[in-house]
Amino acid sequence: MTTMTQRSGPATVRRSTLSSRISSTVFLVVVLALFAVPSVFTSNIVEQLTSLFIFMILAIMWNALAGYGGLVSVGQQAFIGFGAYATIWLTQHSVSPLLAIVLASLASAVLAAFVSLLVLRLRGGQFAVGTWVVAETLALLVVLDQGLGGGTGISLRGLNVYDPAVRHAYIYWMTLGFVVLLLGLLFLLLRSRTGAALQALRDDEEAASSLGVRVRPLRFMLFVLAGFGCGAAGALILANTLFIQPQSIFGVQYSAYMIFMVLVGGLGTFEGPILGAIVFFAIQYQFADQGAWYLIGLGAIAVIFALFMPKGLWNAINSRLHIQLLPVGYRLQQGPAETPDPGEES
Repeated sequence: MTTMTQRSGPATVRRSTLSSRISSTVFLVVVLALFAVPSVFTSNIVEQLTSLFIFMILAIMWNALAGYGGLVSVGQQAFIGFGAYATIWLTQHSVSPLLAIVLASLASAVLAAFVSLLVLRLRGGQFAVGTWVVAETLALLVVLDQGLGGGTGISLRGLNVYDPAVRHAYIYWMTLGFVVLLLGLLFLLLRSRTGAALQALRDDEEAASSLGVRVRPLRFMLFVLAGFGCGAAGALILANTLFIQPQSIFGVQYSAYMIFMVLVGGLGTFEGPILGAIVFFAIQYQFADQGAWYLIGLGAIAVIFALFMPKGLWNAINSRLHIQLLPVGYRLQQGPAETPDPGEES
């Protein structure tokens, strides 16, 4: 059991406890079971689960920005599209498609570092609009580049050398690997003092800054991480579908999907975006062929949650069952300060 306490008068600041042995065992079992999916299920199921994991990546990254950093972006599709087209560009220059996905994700992080110099100067609605303008600008640049297919779109031909079942398995494993990597990075971040500082910025930037929290470096780090994750999602979307168009991959609908998943699952919770992605995937799988009614239904669900369950499904579950699968952050516990048990690690 890992516990960290700090004396605070009549109250104790205690980091959320986590049984490392149990959590590590459960996590390992779940990951091993998921990695075995391509050996057990059909290619269609593997492809569908890949789409689910991509939604999870998008939800986790948007929640990291808005739920923990207070950065409400409606332009993360800039990095989704960039990751996809960077993969195309790299394969055109003799890079293998699987390696290109990884390099395109890293390139998206570099792009996010440059974009942050502009958009992180903005606040609130200006930041949201600024990120959307970046996405639209990148989409226009791609449309003007005939080498990338222009406005008609382009295919990822490099993966055609693989048998479809093998290709689906490789992309599934890569997608699952990115989910595990991003969850791990975010979990370690939120379990650290940096995570507490980020949430302080989200709640009250001026107060946090007055206490010595460095605003720009923390938000820069979070923005680059989100750029990396969304770039990876874009590259994986391309690999899973083999064809993209600027109007779709840079479409603002991705921001709508991310907001929906996080709103339904629970903004500012670690488990909420995962639950929200599962709900969104189930709705899309059942009703996506309903056209406009599908979009109307998504909007209606979002409005219902905003009005009657603003904290999302996970907070509703946690308030009743008092469970936390992956506890992060710190809690203020009333009572005399306690020292760690001899067997505990601080």
